[in-house]
Amino acid sequence: MSEELEQLFQEKIDQDIKIEPKDWMPERYRKTLIRQMSQHAHSEIVGMLPEGNWITRAPSLRRKVALLAKVQDEAGHGLYLYSAVETLGADREDTIDDLHTGKAKYSSIFNYPTISWADIGAIGWLVDGAAIVNQVALQRTSYGPYARAMIRICKEESFHQRQGYEITMTLAKGSPEQKEMAQEALNRWWWPSLMMFGPPDDESPNTAQSIRWRVKRHTNDQLRQEFIDMTVPQAEYLGLTIPDPDLKWNEEKGMYDFGEIDWEEFWHVVKGNGPCNKDRIKARKAAKDNGEWVREAANAHAEKKRQQENKVA
Repeated sequence: MSEELEQLFQEKIDQDIKIEPKDWMPERYRKTLIRQMSQHAHSEIVGMLPEGNWITRAPSLRRKVALLAKVQDEAGHGLYLYSAVETLGADREDTIDDLHTGKAKYSSIFNYPTISWADIGAIGWLVDGAAIVNQVALQRTSYGPYARAMIRICKEESFHQRQGYEITMTLAKGSPEQKEMAQEALNRWWWPSLMMFGPPDDESPNTAQSIRWRVKRHTNDQLRQEFIDMTVPQAEYLGLTIPDPDLKWNEEKGMYDFGEIDWEEFWHVVKGNGPCNKDRIKARKAAKDNGEWVREAANAHAEKKRQQENKVA
């Protein structure tokens, strides 16, 4: 019976029929989605921290309002995704606790510090640009709630990417000191942005199955190449230099060749030893502890309302 169900399940996947919460699904599929979606949610929430650090130091009211809106969007993305995880029977508090204990991961990119205003531009341009490349494909992922959540997320990420590119452009077209600041930010964020897509395909044990289930539509290396091909011309337009001496256009392949990524650094950060790993988790734990009274009050209000409705019924 299990084999028959798995065959029917795969046939639905192959026909691009969305899997919904009440549909039968293999346990491995469910666990894969919980891991991927919760990691995605954690990344959105932790990703608020490096940019939130600059809200009070934004150079103008316009920049401050735009950055506030962006950080608010990231919080909303996390909520969409935690809600999608719950449709698979996972408990939201458990997934958040997994983040705090180190059992669950989040994107390695958010473990790097934002040391200048130009970093906010680089994050919007590069990090959110990389996110768009990855997330546009997720609008067609096989799990319905995940795919639908990604539609709004992608629209908002497009705004974030344009915001970051505009900040970088303003700096790049400004004074020599401002252009130098933009170049330094690009130098710091380029390689971590490439690592953001995950390890190379031959070191990613879950990719093949995720592709077969159409949880993912493209491999890590395919997405990374798409991002590079998209971003290099943007840097050239800005008059900035990609910090990769091996970067060159391959006419035969119709894409850019690029240098070797430092995967030792990637795994070092993923294992919790990056520049800001401990600070990020400490901040998230503090946020949960400090917000305990809000959750208790909200739950008490919801329970009181439920009791009143039961009395009326």
